[in-house]
Amino acid sequence: MFAFKIAFRFLRSSLGQTLLIVLGISVGVSVQVFIGSLIGGLQNSLVDTTIGNRSQVTIASEEYISQYEDIRSEIIEIDGIKTISFALDAPGTLIDGESTSPILMRGLELNLSEDIYELNEKIIEGKLPLTSSEVLLGKDLFEELNLEVGETVNLSIPLIGDTDVIVSGVYDFNVQDINNSWIITNLETAQNVLNMGDVVSSIEIQLTEVFDADSIALEIESMISTDYEITNWIDSNQELLTGLKAQGSSSLMIQVFVTISVVLGIASVLAITVVQKSRQIGILKAMGVKDRTASLIFLSQGFILGILGAIGGLALGLFLTFAFTTFALDLDGNPVIPLLIETDFILLSGLIAIVSASLASLVPARKSTNISIIEVIKNG
Repeated sequence: MFAFKIAFRFLRSSLGQTLLIVLGISVGVSVQVFIGSLIGGLQNSLVDTTIGNRSQVTIASEEYISQYEDIRSEIIEIDGIKTISFALDAPGTLIDGESTSPILMRGLELNLSEDIYELNEKIIEGKLPLTSSEVLLGKDLFEELNLEVGETVNLSIPLIGDTDVIVSGVYDFNVQDINNSWIITNLETAQNVLNMGDVVSSIEIQLTEVFDADSIALEIESMISTDYEITNWIDSNQELLTGLKAQGSSSLMIQVFVTISVVLGIASVLAITVVQKSRQIGILKAMGVKDRTASLIFLSQGFILGILGAIGGLALGLFLTFAFTTFALDLDGNPVIPLLIETDFILLSGLIAIVSASLASLVPARKSTNISIIEVIKNG
C-alpha cells in the first residue's frame, strides 16, 4: 500500500508526462480494438454474404433421396447442427408469352428452410408459395420479364413437360445470379411438377458454428450410407477460407506490434523516471525503505498507467468503431462493414494493456534497486 501511494504521488508530480504515457497506451489499445472489431466485422460479413444463407453441409445423391426423413432423424442429434431441411431441384425454363428464361426450380420444405434462407425477410412483394402451383421469383427475373404478382406463367422441365404456376411473390437475395435463376416453391409443388413421388434431391444443413463444417461432414459420413455424397462449404471455398485466415493473421500481427511499441514506450519513459526520481528514491532508502519496496513503486506506476490507458483506449476504440460504422455507408445506407462488438475481445484488449504496462515497468523497477544511497548523497 505504501509503494502504491508513493507511485501515485510520483505520477501526479509529473502530470504532463503521466498524461502523455496514458495517451500513448490509449492510442495503442484503441488501435487494437478498432482494427480487431473492423476485421472481425468484415469476416462475419463475408461469411454471412457467401455462406450465411446457404447450406453449409449438403447430402446429395446421383439418384433422388427417398429416405430423407430417416437420414434427418439419424443425424439431427449431432452436436453443432442447427437446422436440417430438404430441397428438390430441377433445371428448366420459365415461359411468359414469347419471353423465356433458363431457371432452377427449387422446391423447399419452407418451414425448415426458413432458418437457412430467411425467405420471410427477403420477400419484397407478395407472399411465400404455400399452396400448390405457387412460385417465388427473384427480383431481377421478375423485372426482366415484366411480370406481376398473381400472374400465371409456364414452367417447362426437360423430359417432364410444362406446368402452369402462379407468381405468389418476389424475393431479393442481393445476389444477381440467384435473383435471375432461382424459382422457389414448396416441396410438394416441386414433387408434383417432377412426378417423382416423395423424394428430394438434397438434404441441406445449417450449423451453429460455420467453421466446424468439415468435421461435422466427416461425422455425418461415418453415420450414413456411402451411397450419398457429402459436401461442405469449407472444401468448396478454399480461397475464401484462405482470405479469412489471412485477415485474422494480419489483425493479430498489428495487435502484437502495437503492444510491443506500447511496452517499449512505457519502459523507456519509466526508466527515465527512475533517473529523475533517484534523489527521492535515495532518501526513501535512507529512511529504511528496502529495494523490494522501491521496485514495487515502479511496478505500481506501470499498473496504474495500464489501467488508465486501458480505460481511455477502450473508450476511444469503441468511439472510432461506432463512428466508422455510422459514417462509412454503402449506397443503401447500410454500414460498409457491420459493427461487431465482442465483449471478450474488448476485455482482453484492456487486460493486455494492463499486463503490458506492468511488464514494461519491470525494467525501471530493477534499475531502481541499483540506486545507491551513498551515490545519491555524493551527487546531491
